[in-house]
Amino acid sequence: MYDFDELNAFATVMTTGSLTRSAQSMGLAKSTLSRRISQLETRLNQPLLRRQANRLIPTEAGLLFHTYCRELLALAANSQEALAELKEDISGQLTLKVHASLTRSWASAVINDFVHQHPHIELTLQTLEALPTSPDSHCVHIWLGELSECGLHQEPVGELKRGLYSSPDYRDASTLPSHPNELDQYAWVDLLGTTQEGLSLCHRDGETLSFQPPRSRLRVDLALLHMDAIARGQGIGVLPHWLVQQRERHHPGELIACLPEWAPPPLPITLLYAYGHQPRRVHALLDFLRASTPTEWNK
Repeated sequence: MYDFDELNAFATVMTTGSLTRSAQSMGLAKSTLSRRISQLETRLNQPLLRRQANRLIPTEAGLLFHTYCRELLALAANSQEALAELKEDISGQLTLKVHASLTRSWASAVINDFVHQHPHIELTLQTLEALPTSPDSHCVHIWLGELSECGLHQEPVGELKRGLYSSPDYRDASTLPSHPNELDQYAWVDLLGTTQEGLSLCHRDGETLSFQPPRSRLRVDLALLHMDAIARGQGIGVLPHWLVQQRERHHPGELIACLPEWAPPPLPITLLYAYGHQPRRVHALLDFLRASTPTEWNK
């Protein structure tokens, strides 16, 4: 069994190359530091250091053992930090960044519950409009849509199935299409160019086709504005069923399904957070978010 005082003494001397400077930096007597290194060499039955001029340089055994010494010290530090966290309340500052489509429809209510459950947490909720480009150990992200590599751990938590929607007013003014091949004859409402490069549609019986939407006369950059435009009779567009259901609770009858037997690919929902050890407050937030995802996201 290693003595960590001896390991720390050896690691410090390996850094400075001097007993005097090492003793000063550690606040020890030079004789105490020398004794600890001698005890470590006796324990290992190997000389670790030898004097050359005014410096201590490692032997071959010292070079080899130094790697393991640093790993042991790092492991000890990590274990002490982890144990210390067990004594602490879940407290401190957190930031949660949520895709704009899910912020008001889901995250705001969830976060109110989380803050109520953990009174020592200070949480900032922000709208996430673009993928993060750098990791932040105290920040959690929720993204809706396809992902590329962004340097964060990506944990799938569900998906939003989608369909084509219009409004009763638009249906009354123009008979709705009976097949996707007819869609190019209708006004199209686009969410910031998301369908302008083409849209894949799959029939419930398995048939698939590619649809090239007509140029949209109205383009918006928020899901809420997108639904508003469709509900006000501007045309046909792609909407997630779950978001439509949330709107229907407050504004029933404003949106109707168009070609309900055809569906675009679902949008994945992903938790993003830094790799490695996380503080307790981040673990608490991640667990809370996982437990708070609607069942409809996993159907």
